[in-house]
Amino acid sequence: MSKQIGQIKALFRYPVKSMAGIELDHADLGWHGLNGDRRFAFRRLADQSSFPWLSASRLPQLLLYTPMGAAGIDKDLPTYVRTPDGAELELNSDELRDEISQRHGSPVQLMQLKHGIFDDATVSLINEVTIREIEREAERPLEVLRFRPNILIESDSLPFAEDELVGKSLRFGNDDGPAVSITMRDLRCVMINLDPATAEADSSVMKAAVRLNANYAGVYATVIRTGELRVGQKIYLE
Repeated sequence: MSKQIGQIKALFRYPVKSMAGIELDHADLGWHGLNGDRRFAFRRLADQSSFPWLSASRLPQLLLYTPMGAAGIDKDLPTYVRTPDGAELELNSDELRDEISQRHGSPVQLMQLKHGIFDDATVSLINEVTIREIEREAERPLEVLRFRPNILIESDSLPFAEDELVGKSLRFGNDDGPAVSITMRDLRCVMINLDPATAEADSSVMKAAVRLNANYAGVYATVIRTGELRVGQKIYLE
């Protein structure tokens, strides 16, 4: 028997790792997360580690680059990027690569991975009340995109109630709707300190998350049934 725990408040996709997120009213959930999510990343050519991807933790200005699609092209994948200066450059162009290399101070290369480039899991979820509790503790308004969720949950639960979902499954919409298995809590990094509109850092945000919940906020999940997600869709604990 299932129990309704809330509904989808918002959906987000991040086509290029650490670049601006795109808010959606609906999205296809595939076996590797939201279609088009984190399918591209810039690799640091001088880094031979197991995690060579350039992220906003190293170059905060990446947040100010906005991936864009083009008519007639795969709707889930970007073809252009709007730079912080307002220029629109092709995603795979030398101009964009050179600009990001210059900002980073070291050469980078655009990579596309069919199944995505994820840190821990393919889907991230957070409850809006969790963000508002961190906002209250940090004593400043916080944008949802600081937390880079795929699914923003709206419910009347307590802050950080997502922690209790680990090991359980969530279904979205009808009985045969898409579903995910919650695998772990989301241990936050300095990304939540970065304002997605300005890339300016404020360490009070992460400090608030540490004080409130040992720096955990939201959860990660893997997909157990594919389908379409929509804003307003009811969420059920299975």
